[in-house]
Amino acid sequence: MHRSTVLVVEDDAAVAELIRRTLTDGGFDVIYVPDGAAALDVAWNHKPDVLVLDVGLPGIDGLEVCRRLRADRRSSTMPVLMLSARDDVADRVVGLELGADDYVIKPFSPREVLARVKTLMRRVTQSHTGGDVIRHGRIVIDAQRHEVSYDGQPIALTATEFRVLQYLASTPGRVRSRDEIIAAACADDSAVFDRTIDAHVKSIRKKLGVGGDEIETVRGYGYKLRDN
Repeated sequence: MHRSTVLVVEDDAAVAELIRRTLTDGGFDVIYVPDGAAALDVAWNHKPDVLVLDVGLPGIDGLEVCRRLRADRRSSTMPVLMLSARDDVADRVVGLELGADDYVIKPFSPREVLARVKTLMRRVTQSHTGGDVIRHGRIVIDAQRHEVSYDGQPIALTATEFRVLQYLASTPGRVRSRDEIIAAACADDSAVFDRTIDAHVKSIRKKLGVGGDEIETVRGYGYKLRDN
């Protein structure tokens, strides 16, 4: 049976080993590197299924690693779980805006990391297997291929961003609250909060360019995809 591969990027060897053992016991193959430069090399050349990425790395930090991964077509959709010792909502939002799919605060239980990695894998699988092609104006969402395009140009979204846009596009013109979006796109992740959704929507808008104007904000409530 195929075992998915997780790339763990953590400069603390003891923490990395704890994560490695837990993920291995949980059914994953694990590649470990201690710094950002090595993380980029492995991500681009070995194409792991999920990346567990510490923010506070020597040299190229985790935020910059995430930014570079999202800017490169080889890794633009790779699921990223960030680890950070900074328990601040603003810091988490920055990571999510740069393209992280999820965020765990240190100190953490290694079993929590395992659960989050499994959640990210489920999101990718669901995004690839469910639903038909949705066409909304110049936006095309192909769930089977996990592809989004705007005006014929491919748009690289993370698995979570893909599910958020897919959910909004399934009912154009209808306002969806942040809680509804969380339930539909992140139902198996109890740690998602309102500003997480705001960060994902902001990232989707940025990637869509002018097409991002199709997503309208309803102040204090949620979002909708404009009904064409």
